[in-house]
Amino acid sequence: MMRHAVNGIPYYSFEALSACGEVINAIFTRLGGLSGPPFAELNVGRLVGDDAAAVEANHRLIYATLNISGKQVVTARQVHGNNVAIVSAADGDTVVPETDGLITSTCGLSLMLRFADCLPIFLYDPQNRAIGLAHAGWRGTAARIAERMVSAMVEVVGSETSKMIAGLGPAVGPCCYEVGPDVADLLRPSLKDWQAAVLPAAKNAYHVDLWEANRQQLMQVGLTNVEVSHLCTACHTDEFFSHRAEKESSGRFAAVMGIRKAV
Repeated sequence: MMRHAVNGIPYYSFEALSACGEVINAIFTRLGGLSGPPFAELNVGRLVGDDAAAVEANHRLIYATLNISGKQVVTARQVHGNNVAIVSAADGDTVVPETDGLITSTCGLSLMLRFADCLPIFLYDPQNRAIGLAHAGWRGTAARIAERMVSAMVEVVGSETSKMIAGLGPAVGPCCYEVGPDVADLLRPSLKDWQAAVLPAAKNAYHVDLWEANRQQLMQVGLTNVEVSHLCTACHTDEFFSHRAEKESSGRFAAVMGIRKAV
C-alpha cells in the first residue's frame, strides 16, 4: 500500500487500484481529525459515544481530502452480515440499513464504510467501471461476503472475475486475532484451505488470518489480482482504531471508494 497525506490528513491507498487512475481508494487512519480522547482523532463512528459535532466535522475533513461531495457519498449500517446493496446516484447522502457490502457503477458516487479491526474489501471492474466496498469480520467471512460481492457484480454489471482487481486493507492480523474452537469451526466450510487461514495457537484457541481467508474466497471465484495490505490494526493503534486492543474506547476509521467522473 501507499501512504499519502493531504493537509495533515494521512490515508493509505492500493497500488494496483491507484494505477488505474480513475479509482478513488482511501483508507484513513485515526490521525488528523477533531475528536478528543479516547476517540482521537479522525473517528467516523457515530455510535461509539463520541461528540456528534466532532464526528460530522471529521466526515467533512475526509470529503475535503478526497475532493468529493458528501451529498454523493453512500454508507451503510454495518451488522457483520453478508447483505450486499447495489446503489446509484439517488442513494447519495443516505445510510443503507443492515448492509455490509455496497456496489455501484455510478461515476461520481463514493462508497464509505467504517472499521476497527474488520477487513475492508475493495473490488474494481475496469471494463464496466464498477466498484464494490465490503466489511468482513469473522462472521462476514464465514458468510462468504467476498464471494457474494463478486457474484453480485457479475450478475448486475457483467463483471469478468479474471479481469477484476481487489484490495484487502488494514485489519486485525493473525498475530492478534485469537478465537475459540467454535468460531474456528464456523469458518471451516467457507475456506478451501482452512488450515492456511485458521492457525492453531494455545490449547482450544486459534489465530484467524482474515486476509488469507478472504483472499482464498476471491481466488475461488476467479480473481487473480488481489493486493493484501498486511497492516495489523491491533499492532498499530498509533495509526488505526482497534476494537480488540482498545475495547469500548475504540473509534472507527473510514474506507472510501469511488470512480471519478470523466473530465
